[in-house]
Amino acid sequence: MWESLARISALIRKELLAMLKDPRARWSIVVPPVLQCLIFGYAATYDLNNVPYAVLDQDHSFASRDLLARFDGSRVFQRVADLQRAADIARVIDNRDAILVIQVPQDFERDLLLGKPASVQLIADGRNSNTAGVAQAYAGAIVDAFNADWRGQHGEAGPPIDIASRAWFNSNLETRWNMIPSLIGTITLIQTMMLAAMSIAREREQGTFDQLLVTPFRPLEIMAGKAVPSMIIGTIQATNILLVAQLWFRIPFQGSFVVLYAGLVLFLLAAVGIGIFVSSIAATMQQAMLYSFLLIMPFSLLSGLTTPITNMPEPLQILTFANPLRYAITIAQRVYLEGVGIATLVPNLWPMAIIATVTLGAATWMFRHRVA
Repeated sequence: MWESLARISALIRKELLAMLKDPRARWSIVVPPVLQCLIFGYAATYDLNNVPYAVLDQDHSFASRDLLARFDGSRVFQRVADLQRAADIARVIDNRDAILVIQVPQDFERDLLLGKPASVQLIADGRNSNTAGVAQAYAGAIVDAFNADWRGQHGEAGPPIDIASRAWFNSNLETRWNMIPSLIGTITLIQTMMLAAMSIAREREQGTFDQLLVTPFRPLEIMAGKAVPSMIIGTIQATNILLVAQLWFRIPFQGSFVVLYAGLVLFLLAAVGIGIFVSSIAATMQQAMLYSFLLIMPFSLLSGLTTPITNMPEPLQILTFANPLRYAITIAQRVYLEGVGIATLVPNLWPMAIIATVTLGAATWMFRHRVA
């Protein structure tokens, strides 16, 4: 037992030295994850901070000016053009000068004073449907506020139902609060799987694999010695991302670090299992890297990071059950933002345990088969 642990420790030390002896490798372990976290935090956001819009005011009344002043006074909308004709709307949208065009028709104020419904047309550039939807939602909120103030100033009865919205776990609905915790799993998967996939392939390419086989190491010990260093590097990277989320972006952590790292260890086992399985069938590091990239993209797209899994076709939803990143993102978000305990996360933990068992078992079988 102790002899086996000593051999595994020696192999782990050898693997870590092989990973860290190259200055470029040391740089790639620490710097890229932090840079990616910062880029995603600032660039990959669905929040709109600047919505250029144009206005076609055909009423030129006090009410229309009051409504448009609310758009101009917001921190989001920036007026870029005052149109004179309806024909100019197409040109502004086609040239992408504005995301939104607000058209106030004639008799807008008169209809309001008579108690009739007054319409305002919002024309959005739908080439980016997400941006258009968010911009229209912002505009709808301004119009609703205008309606409420108009009723109050003119003694009209308020709406029969008053909806008060409150967002849990992300009160300001900031995209980075959802994105950054998810990167704990996403970026860690990429680096961990790549390192594990190239571990055995590197031995074959450098000609040291045969030397490893004549040592007293058993196949399971070699597998452990290859898996643990990648898990250590993955844990360090996840910790760096966690520090960026808390110290730079100031996203409050609600849960338990013990629960988060428990889920992370299980996820790393699954990721390393996939990587070592890829490494066991790859003859060169180039093949291992290619196979890893072929898996990383589907894992990312089917993880629910950018597209809700419930919106995917049913066959793709079934495929996501074999994706460890799906469960890692759920665990990171729920522990970080909701503060849930280990009991709540059991439905996400046992699938990763199954994935880790299957992939590590398959990699061990492939390793023994190729050795034999």
